[in-house]
Formats: sequence, C-alpha cells, structure tokens
Amino acid sequence: MKLQNKVMLITYPDSMGHNLKDLNYVLENYLKGAVGGLHILPFFPSAGDRGFSPMTYDKVDEKFGDWSDIEALSSKYYTMFDFMINHLSKHSEYYKDFVKNKDKSKYKDLYLNWDKFWPENRPTQADVDLIYKRKDRAPYQTIEFADGTKTNIWNTFGEDQLDLDIRTETTKKFVKDTLVNLANHGASLIRLDAFAYAVKKLDSNDFFVEPEIWDLLKEANDDLKGTDAQLLPEIHEHYKYPFKVSEHGYFVYDFALPMVLLYSLYNGKSKRLADWLRKSPMKQFTTLDTHDGLGVVDAKDILADDEIDMTTNELYKVGANVKRKYSSAEYHNLDIYQINTTYYSALGDDDKKYFISRLVQVFAPGIPQVYYVGLLAGQNDLKLLEETKEGRNINRHYYEVDEVAEEVKRPVVAKLLNLLRFRNEEEAFDLEGSIDITTPSESQIQIIRENKAKTRKAVLNLDLESLEYSVEVNGKTVDFN
Repeated sequence: MKLQNKVMLITYPDSMGHNLKDLNYVLENYLKGAVGGLHILPFFPSAGDRGFSPMTYDKVDEKFGDWSDIEALSSKYYTMFDFMINHLSKHSEYYKDFVKNKDKSKYKDLYLNWDKFWPENRPTQADVDLIYKRKDRAPYQTIEFADGTKTNIWNTFGEDQLDLDIRTETTKKFVKDTLVNLANHGASLIRLDAFAYAVKKLDSNDFFVEPEIWDLLKEANDDLKGTDAQLLPEIHEHYKYPFKVSEHGYFVYDFALPMVLLYSLYNGKSKRLADWLRKSPMKQFTTLDTHDGLGVVDAKDILADDEIDMTTNELYKVGANVKRKYSSAEYHNLDIYQINTTYYSALGDDDKKYFISRLVQVFAPGIPQVYYVGLLAGQNDLKLLEETKEGRNINRHYYEVDEVAEEVKRPVVAKLLNLLRFRNEEEAFDLEGSIDITTPSESQIQIIRENKAKTRKAVLNLDLESLEYSVEVNGKTVDFN
C-alpha cells in the first residue's frame, strides 16, 4: 500500500497485546478510524535493544507471528518497517560464519574493520576525539576468530551491534536484498535507523559525512525502484540535518517539536512555537513521543540554551514522576541528550494540556505519528523501569488487550481518538495545501490549514497561557467530545 496522509501509530509488535494478531484485534476493535498507518517497531529475531539488534530480516520473530500477520496489517494500513543500516547483531549467522571462517568467509567484508580502516600509526587520540561517539571511549570491539586470532570491529552502539562496512559489495548486496524483501512484504516506508552513523571517513567526525551520505541514500533509494516503498532516514540531532535531507525530497522526522511545544506550554508564550512551525517542511512526520526519550539536542537553536535549560528543569519539576536519574547511565541511558518520560507525564498527567499538545501536533505541517503509550495517554511506568533498570522502559508499558479496552474509555483518550479521526478525514490537512501561522498576542497562536483546491479551511485558535482553544472548519465549530 502506498503512503497515505493519515495518522501513523508507532508500536512494538507486543505492546498492545502479546503479538501481531492481538495488535490487529486492538486496531479493528478499539482504534477504528483513528489510525491510518503503522510503524511496527522491529519484529525480526533480535539479540537485544528491544528489536534494534536484528539477527536477520528474512523472518518474523515467532513470538510475534509470521509474515502473514505483517501482510494482513499491511493490507489495511500503510506500514513502516525498520532497517538498521549501520549495524547487525553478533548473534547473526553472518557473524558466526565470519568468526568461524575468517578471511575465507563470504561475509568477511560485511563488517567494518577498525584496524584496517586506519592508516599506519593511526588512530591518534585526536582521531578518536574527533569521532561523534555514543560512548566515552573509541567505538570498537575486539572479536576473536575460531583460530584464536583477534581483530577490532567498529562498534558505535551496544555490544551486540557491530557496524557494517557500507562501502563493500558484500554489504551493498545485503542492503539491497533486505530493502527489497521488506518492500515485498508490504512496507510503504522503510525507516533507515542510525542512518547518520553509517558512513565512516578519515579525518571526519563520522556523523552525516557529506557527500558520501548522499551517495548511500541514493543507492538505497535506487534499490527500491519498482516498489511502492519510500525511505525515511532517522536522524536525532540538530534540525539542520533533517532539513538537508528534506531539501533532497525525502520525508523527514520533526524530533524538535516535543521540546519546543513543552517550552511553549510551560511558559505560556507562542513565539518560539510559531517560528518553528513556519520553518518546518510539509513533507515530514511529526512526533511528540517515540520509543526513545525526548530529544533535547534536536531543539538546539530553535530554543536558546537558557530556554532549553528552563524546559528541562521545568520538566523535572512539574512532570509526573520524572527524575533526572532515569535519564542517566545508572538506567543505561545511551544518549545524554534525551529525557525519559511519557509525554502525558511530562505535562503533569494533565488531560487538558495533553489534549492541546496533540491538537498542535495535528495542525502542524506534516503527518502526525503517535506512539502507542501516547495514544492511550499513558503515565510513566515506574514498575517496569525499576524491574529492568532501563530508563527508556518508563515509556514502554506493555498493555494487555483488556487494558486497552479500558483505557480507550477514559475521556482524554476518547477525545484524542476523535481528534485523530478528524485529522484523517479532513481534507484541509492536504500536504500540498497551505499553512498560515500568526501570533495575535504573546500567548496566542493561530494555525490555518487549507487544502490545495481551497475548498476546506481548518482554523485552530489557541491561548497557551489560559489554555483556551477553538477549532473551526469552513466557519463551523468542531467539538471533539
């Protein structure tokens, strides 16, 4: 199915029920009309990182179902699947063959060898310091072959996630085969996870390396010719990076909106939010929450440093059960620039503020993505957090099907589902249409969305201080209760 301009739900295959069949049931029975697309987070056999350390893309993990379950969902919703273009699990058959057969392995060029990457007498400390790292040390791991010899492999993320060498024909074939396979199983979009880390180059910081990053993106895009699938590169960093990708015609993420909107709701002023929405491309997916924490660095230079500090401090003050330690190394936080919380709890579990945040997301440029916990206005899951000591699990609650049935009865959730149905059905949110944003006062913002044919106009008037709002379409008031 081709991509549609409808709300996309982000969910794990086992977070609304236990498997893909349960997810299908929940969608059909409790979320009808509110969801048009599905980002099913990694459903492949994986050795960790909640699916983001895949062993293979050739099959569905049996505990979730099989390809027929994926295809059943893909026939009703436009779907997005993940491809970790930077790395692959050490538990994969590719890696096992490499360790066993070393230079005789047909996968010997799949992984990026740290030792062979550097010229003689390098890397120097300056080389290592230059790398954009996710660790406090050089990003490599020593592996041992079956014959007892050792080498070092580039290792940006977790210990199980070894980096691929995207320059080699072996890896290029792996990338193409994987992308085509995912497209053939119904992917409308393929999310290139950790995309900005995939290219490594001497004398660079190994993050979003130009022009090579564009060569990689073009190759991946060419691999998908003849299919309906599109690429969505994932970049959690300063907004200049997704803006560059947008200029090349691709869909991008708006990961800055969560912090910008929190700032605006915390201080009751509309200028920063209006400025950001005016800059944002229409060909994007907006987020308030994902399976990761709230991105802080994404909002840099949209908010001044003191405004980011204010938002962060206020979040820890007014957020429900949000503590700094939950985003620290003590709780295995890989990214110090992310804050672990649900969006509902970041707003103090306040129904009105939360609904307003989703109202802004719906009127923002692009297509809204709503994380499953956010869809159900979920509170921080401290029990799962403490059981696992994994900071991001505060926002990864496992809902039983019966639990979903109860949650959708809550007034804030029922109202949100009505809002999402409105977004899916209303032609004013045409991606080829126009958006006009004004700030009648310091606390007010008006957002007007109009379709290309100029037959439908939706208007949001919002006061961020008093929290009063109204929505009209072609002059008629819309009520979401």
